[in-house]
Amino acid sequence: MKNIIITGTSRGIGFELAQLFAKNNYNVLALSRNAEPLKKIALQNISTLAVDLSNDNDLQKVTSFVSKNWKCVDIVIHNAGKLINKPFSQLTTNDFLDVYKVNVFAVAELTRQLLPYLKIGSHVVNISSIGGVQGSMKFPGLAAYSSSKGALLTLTEMLAEEYKEEGISFNALALGAVQTEMLEEAFPGYKAPVSSKEVADYIYNFALTGNKFYNGKILEVSSTTP
Repeated sequence: MKNIIITGTSRGIGFELAQLFAKNNYNVLALSRNAEPLKKIALQNISTLAVDLSNDNDLQKVTSFVSKNWKCVDIVIHNAGKLINKPFSQLTTNDFLDVYKVNVFAVAELTRQLLPYLKIGSHVVNISSIGGVQGSMKFPGLAAYSSSKGALLTLTEMLAEEYKEEGISFNALALGAVQTEMLEEAFPGYKAPVSSKEVADYIYNFALTGNKFYNGKILEVSSTTP
């Protein structure tokens, strides 16, 4: 059985992804600040950890779990995200830091800590946003969020280059509008053409097979704007 780590699993895409992998007989370690939603489902093959991704000490819970229970990790899906929707004139340095801590720094640190457990054929999938892609349409109020997602795309390319000799693949999916709580926060009242479950199905298949075809790539998964 392959071992899968997914962040941001208390709601939305991550919540659906954890269930999808578990129901298909994969071992899942689900990370989120609130572990209760998945605990209530009590699916076999899902282990939950309440983790604040912005806290490096909390991340050590993850490597401790892997060391004791798995020894290796086949897929990491960095799905967790933080969004602050404010006019740029009102954004503070702390706002930027809060967003970057989750969307960039936590991805880098958790990946770094997991490197000893990633092996040839392992696949790290970073969930970014179409708003982070250079040349895409941008929206007022999302300066911190979109710029952090742009940084995540570059980080993906860098890690793919640095670890290609080890056989570890890094790819990023730049998602467009998906009907999630986060979308509602950014665009109140907007109805996306795809659901969390539909996008979870896409990510599930990409995580399992995408590294056979891609490494260091940014794939735009968007049919609409936003």
